[in-house]
Amino acid sequence: MASITVTVNGTKHTSEVEPRLLLVHYLRDVLGLTGTHIGCDTSQCGACTIHVDGLAVKSCTVLAVQADGADITTIEGLAKDGQLHPLQEGFWEEHGLQCGFCTPGMIMTAHQILERNPSPSEEQIRSGLSGNYCRCTGYHNIVKAIQYAADKR
Repeated sequence: MASITVTVNGTKHTSEVEPRLLLVHYLRDVLGLTGTHIGCDTSQCGACTIHVDGLAVKSCTVLAVQADGADITTIEGLAKDGQLHPLQEGFWEEHGLQCGFCTPGMIMTAHQILERNPSPSEEQIRSGLSGNYCRCTGYHNIVKAIQYAADKR
């Protein structure tokens, strides 16, 4: 067992974990934060995307022990004081989701896109989302949702 301390969505957690435990399983099974989805376990789909020290990371390819000392943000950490984050609102308003399975990862990736470029073009958004798969929407409304959030910021 290994001891780790991480700050997740502003709350500090110290846990004893198996050295081989994936960060996605730590978040879901130990901390109960089930908004981060497990899709492919091979870093292909992006459903497990979170932020580690401000960078979008696919948590299915990171060991929990590698995150020791990190500041982590999950989809649950974006809304503040009961108010949806502009990206969450954009996905709602622009119908950027159908089944919703990819949505947490899409939103976390989109958050980093907007941090790097507050006014991205459609082409830049599509390129930035290239590591995230959606099997339902065809991406058109996902792009509109991100543009909505960019305009609202």
